[in-house]
Amino acid sequence: MAFFRRYCRNRNYVTGPGRVYEFFIRGHNAGESLMCGIIGYANADARNIAVPLLEGLSRLEYRGYDSAGIAVSGTDLTVYKHSGELEMLIERVPESGPSGAVGIGHTRWSTHGPPTDENAHPHTDCTDRVAVVHNGIIENARGLRRALEANGHTFDSQTDTEVIPHLIEAELDRSTAPETAFRNAVSQLEGSYAVGALIEGEAAIYATRHRSPLVLGLGDEWYYLASDVPAFLEYTNRVIYLEDGQVATIRPNALTVTNEDGSPTQPLAETVDWDTNAAKKGGYPHYMLKEIYDQPTAIEWCLRGRVGTPTDSVAIRSMEPLDRPEQIHFVSCGSSHHASLYGAQLLRERGIPAYAFLASEYDPGSIPIDDGTLVVAVTQSGETADTLYALSGAMEAGATTVAVTNVVGSTAARKADHTMYIRAGPEVGVAATKTFASQLVALSMFSSTLTDSWTPSLKQALCDLPGQIQQILDKSTMESIATDFLGSDAFFFIGRSYNAPVALEGALKTKEITYEHAEGFAAGELKHGPLSLVTDETPVIALWTAGADPAAMRTNIREVAARGAPVVVVTDSPGSAPEVADRIDVVPKTHPWTSPVLVNTSLQLFAYRIASALGRPIDKPRNLAKSVTVR
Repeated sequence: MAFFRRYCRNRNYVTGPGRVYEFFIRGHNAGESLMCGIIGYANADARNIAVPLLEGLSRLEYRGYDSAGIAVSGTDLTVYKHSGELEMLIERVPESGPSGAVGIGHTRWSTHGPPTDENAHPHTDCTDRVAVVHNGIIENARGLRRALEANGHTFDSQTDTEVIPHLIEAELDRSTAPETAFRNAVSQLEGSYAVGALIEGEAAIYATRHRSPLVLGLGDEWYYLASDVPAFLEYTNRVIYLEDGQVATIRPNALTVTNEDGSPTQPLAETVDWDTNAAKKGGYPHYMLKEIYDQPTAIEWCLRGRVGTPTDSVAIRSMEPLDRPEQIHFVSCGSSHHASLYGAQLLRERGIPAYAFLASEYDPGSIPIDDGTLVVAVTQSGETADTLYALSGAMEAGATTVAVTNVVGSTAARKADHTMYIRAGPEVGVAATKTFASQLVALSMFSSTLTDSWTPSLKQALCDLPGQIQQILDKSTMESIATDFLGSDAFFFIGRSYNAPVALEGALKTKEITYEHAEGFAAGELKHGPLSLVTDETPVIALWTAGADPAAMRTNIREVAARGAPVVVVTDSPGSAPEVADRIDVVPKTHPWTSPVLVNTSLQLFAYRIASALGRPIDKPRNLAKSVTVR
């Protein structure tokens, strides 16, 4: 589709043979799967509506997908879709493009059925009058499909999504008005969904959500619909976040939003204060590397207006109404869970019983919760399905809730009683980097404020972090260390105290982007099983900084060295590092609470350098997505 490539060149995008390479991605944060992407656009003056739709899809590629498609409503309803990369879809759309004032698009990550043209979105009804894109999972799709087939409907795909256009078709066959037909069809769905639909002859997009994000972008005489703000952030930063059950009818020059019962509402428009340049690569070969190097700025933003100098008072306005709870439950997944382990330890040391639960395993029915319990949901996107489910259960059980998130207006931020934003800015790479570092800093501030345990030394350490991270970025030896250990059988990461969660995170980063086997352990657990795996082909990365028991840690390091394992020590005290260390990477000395942030930076560089040397697709590792918005 040459016109789209020419358009991209005119917009200063980078193009290559058969492919558009520059994407403007995210910070906000699903699909017929994990992280499918939705785009919609309404503009009566659009020269070729395929351009903004394909452009929006290109910005959503980081979410993970294996097919893509668009639909446009003009004189007719026109659908183009293709399995594989977006370039395949671009080649399928004709040079002149489809004409129409409204359109929808989708990038799909397969869950129901393999990645084929037939399973790609948008899906249509029997007569091709209706086209639908959908993120989420329709839990009662099988029963709905059987009932529709019994009434003569035929299906072309294996997806759960395809029931939706057929339900709308059935309503239209009863002479139901289009918006009512859409509303009635959606009312029959069970599960999680964000849905956008076109109906032939109607210059309108009909959209709704239930436990899956949808956001509207507001222009002067045009509108966007998307699953994520960066899909349209270059053109507008004025947004409306749809609430569960609300229905948006988006026309080229008009937008209406109604509640689940059909009553009109006027949702408030918000302004997203992200700089669009923050979502570009800026000359780095990968978004992940850029975001590692963004960490000094991200930490500055996390601290700004909260912690100034060691003598200043600390101001975290979102926490001012919070009383000291009797107990705290952290609920989170993945990297956010590792940050939660860190936060829980800080709070326990200061007298509050605190526990970090994997959100997918959190059952308020079997865990004692009362009005003295504070439940803290840690979620970068604010849309993680398991975390939101745990948060809802905690609220139903009577707990006070806090969301620690990066995304203003996200579901977690709107749902929780209180919100603390980590302010990391857009993060595009699937593997969390600057958001994890910002979570550690935010939870350090959270713990100190809740327990009234601020000290001048901690304030100074937090203020020093941006400069110290920059020192690591400028002087780290991790590139050469990583090169030395290419081809190893596995990588083990060990740490004690505050570094134990960072050891887990270091292993997670390594396995996520290198595809090499990596494990993280609390160092004392080595002798309880993992030591049997240690050989001279399993480098052990040991975290040796203030706050851990140095004698015990020294013993653990000698245990693996005695079995022939190469030892890499990441330390703030190179002069006291165990003599058995084969390589040493030095980080600046700091407060015990903040040393994990510095150590983590070195581990990020280690994982990145190995993945880069192996030629892995670092920003979009296989089988993974930026946020998991289905359970």
